[in-house]
Amino acid sequence: MRIGELSRRTGVSPRALRYYEEQGLLAPQRRPSGYREYEERDVTTVRRVQVLLSAGLGTAAIAEIVPCVEDPDVVLVGRCPEIVDGIARERARITAAIDDLTAARDILDSLVGRRL
Repeated sequence: MRIGELSRRTGVSPRALRYYEEQGLLAPQRRPSGYREYEERDVTTVRRVQVLLSAGLGTAAIAEIVPCVEDPDVVLVGRCPEIVDGIARERARITAAIDDLTAARDILDSLVGRRL
């Protein structure tokens, strides 16, 4: 399938798909005309990339994670244990940020007299 079809099926713009290719997240074949040719598995890859981006991961981390994904129901498999530590660190960072924001909200609530 060409880039427009992949874009339609995933809801991701062609520009973003080209960026994913630049970042090594996608590796489409090229036709003699120069057009990109994507495979069915690229639909799944793009959806995974979108989920991981929404989780706050950067494309460099995602490029390491995507090869570790083997089936649509399991995000990571045992063959990439080094990735798990990095994800755990990112999760801890996000949890700390949530805690900081919650504390800031509590302070603001106390300033305006709002109690939960």
